[in-house]
Amino acid sequence: MTQGNAQPHPEASRQRSSDKASQFVRTPLNAVSLEKEVCTVRTFQVVVERDPETGLLIGYVPGWPGAHTQAASNNELEENLREVIGMLLEDGEPRLESEFVGVRTIQVA
Repeated sequence: MTQGNAQPHPEASRQRSSDKASQFVRTPLNAVSLEKEVCTVRTFQVVVERDPETGLLIGYVPGWPGAHTQAASNNELEENLREVIGMLLEDGEPRLESEFVGVRTIQVA
């Protein structure tokens, strides 16, 4: 038989498998936590303005002191707002000083 066609002895492969298996520690199934964390998604209205002096975008949640940030791009602003709002929510439910109703467009002649 040529060396390319050589097959390992079946007992040799069984021995290697059992050696590998003995290297792992088995954990009983009941030791694994199967609990799922429930994540509540919150929605907030955000006002976005551009600072004329710096050119940065300013974002804030109307009526919520401290819920504001700035950034150079919309994507960065959204990330920053999520971070700020998340940190503020760690302190508890927000007490809004006012209620955001909306933005209207009017025409003046």
